[in-house]
Amino acid sequence: MTLAETLARKISRLPVSRQVEVLDFAEFLEKKQMRAGPRRDPEGLLADQPSGLDLDGFTAARKEAWGNFPREPAK
Repeated sequence: MTLAETLARKISRLPVSRQVEVLDFAEFLEKKQMRAGPRRDPEGLLADQPSGLDLDGFTAARKEAWGNFPREPAK
């Protein structure tokens, strides 16, 4: 049984008022996904950078830049 079939079966067993809630929630998730846009792989984000910085280099540079940043709030 596919996921769509499983969902349809479970939803069909609910009262109509709950089915409407499921539909509202599905529409909310759809809108949220459309706003978020597609996610990109971090390496893909760096692929067209002229510096040649790869993900490992980026991670090392980030750690170096933020290494001395205080982790606890000042008292």
